Amino acid sequence: MTGLGGKCIDVAGASSANGTAVQLYDCNGSAAQTWTVGNTDNSIRALGKCLDVTAASTANGAKVQLYECNNTAAQKWTASNGALVNSGSGKCLDVTDRSTANGARLQIWTCGGTTNQLWNLPGSGTPTPTPTTPTGTNLDDAAKKNVAMQLVSAAENSSLDWRAQFSYIEDIGDGRGYTAGIIGFCSGTGDMLELVEAYTRTKPGNVLAGYLPALRNVNGTSSHAGLDPNFPRDWRTAANDSVFQAAQESERDRVYFNPSVRDGKNDQVRALGQFAYYDAAVMHGYEGMRQIRSRALNRAKPPAQGGDERTWLNAFLDERVIEMKKEEAHSDTSRVDTAQRVFLNNGNFNLNTPLTFAVYGQQFRIG
Repeated sequence: MTGLGGKCIDVAGASSANGTAVQLYDCNGSAAQTWTVGNTDNSIRALGKCLDVTAASTANGAKVQLYECNNTAAQKWTASNGALVNSGSGKCLDVTDRSTANGARLQIWTCGGTTNQLWNLPGSGTPTPTPTTPTGTNLDDAAKKNVAMQLVSAAENSSLDWRAQFSYIEDIGDGRGYTAGIIGFCSGTGDMLELVEAYTRTKPGNVLAGYLPALRNVNGTSSHAGLDPNFPRDWRTAANDSVFQAAQESERDRVYFNPSVRDGKNDQVRALGQFAYYDAAVMHGYEGMRQIRSRALNRAKPPAQGGDERTWLNAFLDERVIEMKKEEAHSDTSRVDTAQRVFLNNGNFNLNTPLTFAVYGQQFRIG
């Protein structure tokens, strides 16, 4: 794999020891520069080990190393517009200080489409620089997806720092029991149960595994029976585990994000419309979002059925607001009125940054 200055991604000293630095170096065809990509677990491998973000950090400047493969998000990478995006952080593989010197360390950094974040993978051509939020991309573009996560976090947690929400947990009094994590998994709606089951399949004996019987019993209710008093404490403990963080992201994508984006693409709406579907699924469940869409069809048609995109999205958001007002806990509709509707009125169908919006009276800016 080659990058800045035509140099290769290289394992320092050709060492396979855990923690060995990964760097830029003159290409020499050695095993230390022979990487396998396209693995089923989204890992990138050399010398029998994986390209890994040190300590599963999400901070800009966190160094990349070689480490024993462990299937965590810190070792999962997705190719996007010539960049390699780390699943654990949403950030891009980057050459420190844009240096072309032999030994320049690799790190993760906020994706910017710059030349020090562009990589020529085996079987690919030379990538072309693209902006962080390129016009016309779908919501599953890495940069757009990060914007979507920030928008939801602003509405759910009054913060753009969505990765700080792995440890979030409280009962917000909406009849769904405990609400927790990056997407508001609920003990009363089944998605929290599915998350802890997935976590336990990957890591048996984790700190939350013992609560599975109680989570099964309270599913469909607002009860905390069998969870109190220590479940919130243990949830916060688990949130420090990169395996649990990866499980939260995986379940978010499986249950909410991927189906919503797929439906948006099928309706031929762009990133804003795909986000409107996703945000509705976060609050009302995926099936709830589908019911909102079904009612909106009585007002307008999506582009895939010959309708106008703006008219269709207004109809969908109108039905979303009606649904929100049915529950006291969700009766504040500002996440639609002063955020999504603002983007729509501005014609920002591609959800391009910068975005300025308000939720619950609090002002935010992305980009």
